[in-house]
Amino acid sequence: MRIITAILLMFSCASCAAGPKDYKVRVLESYPHDVSAYTQGLFFHLDTLYETTGQYGESSLRKVDLSSGEVLRRVNFSRKYFAEGSCILDGKLYILTWTNKVAFVYNPSTFEYGSTWSYPREGWGLTTDGSLLYASDGSDRIYVLTSDFKLLRTIFVRLDGRPVRMLNELEWMDGKILANIYTTDVIVQIDPSDGKVTARIDCTGLLPDSLRKPDTDVLNGIAVNSKGELFLTGKYWPRIYKVELKKK
Repeated sequence: MRIITAILLMFSCASCAAGPKDYKVRVLESYPHDVSAYTQGLFFHLDTLYETTGQYGESSLRKVDLSSGEVLRRVNFSRKYFAEGSCILDGKLYILTWTNKVAFVYNPSTFEYGSTWSYPREGWGLTTDGSLLYASDGSDRIYVLTSDFKLLRTIFVRLDGRPVRMLNELEWMDGKILANIYTTDVIVQIDPSDGKVTARIDCTGLLPDSLRKPDTDVLNGIAVNSKGELFLTGKYWPRIYKVELKKK
């Protein structure tokens, strides 16, 4: 019994000591992206690409053809709203706003307005595991919410015990949360059960210098399709990239 206990403790300690895995990205395919889109939320639903864009006077909800970059359907928001993260849960399309303290619900098929909800904090990223909503606010926290925005719990994101702040765009992938760290080229993979960062993804150089212009902004936009393929873009980027992860 003592030997078994010692072995279990050894594996437990080894697991605790193991740090996050480090990855880089390799581009598999490249697709056109509206360079006027200040990307805030990006996701697939039934393999259709949806996007929310920000900035006052530019905020919109879009359904996009991936292959051509054509905007198939669009709703523009009032100039007073700054749209942020978005996702679909139980047939409803949820959209956060940055500092307006409201969230919107739309019909994902028709883009018909459904309702407005009071929201008590800044809205940044939004994703879902198919049952609940997960929202960021630029801090080191991810909020787990019901479909009527009731707070169930708060995930405190930690890397080697230290807070990871500026969590922005979110995406659910293989039971983990992918989060863009705002103003950086880094995406972290988070275990939603305890908030630990299990992997770091270095996206440095994803958009080549030759495609950058003075108004080109930061990496932001993570989407995973039904095949588990990963797509990345950024604010005012001219391309969306399908990528694979490679160990560094």
